[in-house]
Amino acid sequence: MKDLVLYIAKALVDNPDKVDVKEVTGEKGTVIELRVAESDRGKVIGKEGRIIKSIRTIVNSASAKLGKRAMVELIEG
Repeated sequence: MKDLVLYIAKALVDNPDKVDVKEVTGEKGTVIELRVAESDRGKVIGKEGRIIKSIRTIVNSASAKLGKRAMVELIEG
């Protein structure tokens, strides 16, 4: 899942070298933390949050196919 989010995020932003993805495993599932440059946050979020919702949908579908649960969080910083 981490590689999937990294691939999508790098394709969207102007500064692909500033994209950072971490995978944190908890008892309810995996949280994928996505960090991008401050200037690229709007591109990842999209109008009315459509792009980040689409990324979350893709990750949820892929993880459900594997019998797991994953969530994507956009982290400030």
